[in-house]
Amino acid sequence: MSEQLAHSSAGTGERPRGLWDDAWDELKRRPIFWISAFLIVLFILMAAFPGLFTRIDPNAADLSRSMESPSSKHWFGLDRQGRDVFARTIHGARASIIVGLAATLVTTLVGGLLGLLAAYLGGWADTLISRLGEILLGLPFVLGAIIILATFAGAQSGAGPVLIITLVVGTLTLLSWPLVARIARSAVYAVKQADYVQAARALGASPFRIMFRHLLPNALAPVIVYGSLMVATFISAEATLSFLGVGLRPPVVSWGVAISEAGSYIRQAFFLTAFPTAFLCITVLAFVMLGDAVRDALDPKLR
Repeated sequence: MSEQLAHSSAGTGERPRGLWDDAWDELKRRPIFWISAFLIVLFILMAAFPGLFTRIDPNAADLSRSMESPSSKHWFGLDRQGRDVFARTIHGARASIIVGLAATLVTTLVGGLLGLLAAYLGGWADTLISRLGEILLGLPFVLGAIIILATFAGAQSGAGPVLIITLVVGTLTLLSWPLVARIARSAVYAVKQADYVQAARALGASPFRIMFRHLLPNALAPVIVYGSLMVATFISAEATLSFLGVGLRPPVVSWGVAISEAGSYIRQAFFLTAFPTAFLCITVLAFVMLGDAVRDALDPKLR
């Protein structure tokens, strides 16, 4: 049967279809994928080019107009320092999305590499990486993040946006890589004894080539699925930590910072928290919908 399929593909001049081809065909038929993709692209444009959406300086303050209600000139109203809430919401997308994407990228790289090494090398390397991951997983996520960021609170005092964002991303990565490592480790173990891996080893392929040429590509699907969901988790985590006063902080402008600054005035001016929270929720929902669509497309059992 496989020979007939090979001859058929060769006769038509088409390359053999793989998992990613089938997944893309499945995604294209899902409205939820296009809706989530549109929203994500919109928010990424908002983060990269806030000037396309507003010309108002998010830090321009007028105390005489503190907590002014929404109007035709200031669509989302003014905060307690007289700053435009719409401008701060638009500009806040940059820090929040940077934290989500950067933490996801670094966590995926670190966790994926450590999981790959643990599964391929086995022995003491597997034991060391697994035990270290279990120690970090035993620490409650929010509590661990609060402890780490509170420890470096002095370093954040007077620091610039880059250092503040780096500390938050590093903290999220430190507490999250064990889950990615577990997923990658399990996926690599599932294909470690496959015939093509044994054939590559018999032909004298180096461990580096076996890991990155044969094992990693065939173990990427579950890591990518989890990674697409991690973005939403990290964006929510940033807002939570910022609201608690240990995450991002001024001069950084983010949705979490805006919600934190307005939290004490929610009864007097609900709009101060309503609009940043709405943008945050829609962004998180978009990434969750994308993750669900990718998961369903990459898992043939769910089609």
